Amino acid sequence: MAKSATATKRPRRERGSINPDDIIAGAFELAEQVSIDNLSMPLLGKHLGVGVTSIYWYFRKKDDLLNAMTDRALREYVFATPYVEAADWRETLANHARAMRKTFLGSPILCDLILIRSALSPRAVRAGEFEVEKAIASLVEAGLSTENAFDTYSAMSVHVRGSVVLQRLYEKNVAANEHAHQREDAIIGNAESTPLLARVSAEGHRIGAADERNFEFGLECILDHAAALIEEGKKPAAAKARRKR
Repeated sequence: MAKSATATKRPRRERGSINPDDIIAGAFELAEQVSIDNLSMPLLGKHLGVGVTSIYWYFRKKDDLLNAMTDRALREYVFATPYVEAADWRETLANHARAMRKTFLGSPILCDLILIRSALSPRAVRAGEFEVEKAIASLVEAGLSTENAFDTYSAMSVHVRGSVVLQRLYEKNVAANEHAHQREDAIIGNAESTPLLARVSAEGHRIGAADERNFEFGLECILDHAAALIEEGKKPAAAKARRKR
């Protein structure tokens, strides 16, 4: 059931005792209770124990507040998903993808602010650019061209974000419809008209579901393609070495 847009009222603050950081922190607290969609300035004022005009003094409209929240969310996300080198490039990239997904799935607020509200924002694109540079350099060192390394990382990022957004939209849909009783990715097909669909669906495979099985399969496909490109790139070097003998 969807959370009602209510806020826990605090003792009223003295005039002038609130600052932008307090407001942003309180907005995150409130959003955890009522969601980003239901966050409002009057509710936030009640939550913080201040008059709503005290909030408008710093943030003239909700969109300004959400921009400030997004900036903080982006910093939190980058801090939570560092690119940490593992035994080899494949394990490193796979671990990074799983960490990204886990971070977003564990924080609906981060997902709503970064992936849904600010998906095409330049700020979201620039977030973690040093980590992306490190990842591309690691893939180039493994044998990919710079272009293929960039495309591989980009494909992984799109795969992670798409998986998370689909799951988040499903959760929003269920929360908005208290009578929902069947997943959109429920068992499909029947033994007579679509026997293949019926069999794999009964075994737990889901079309379009943002579940672990589909995520891991897609991730492995991206990694396999990158590995094939690396092997393909080794052939000219090997042939050149043979000609020099």
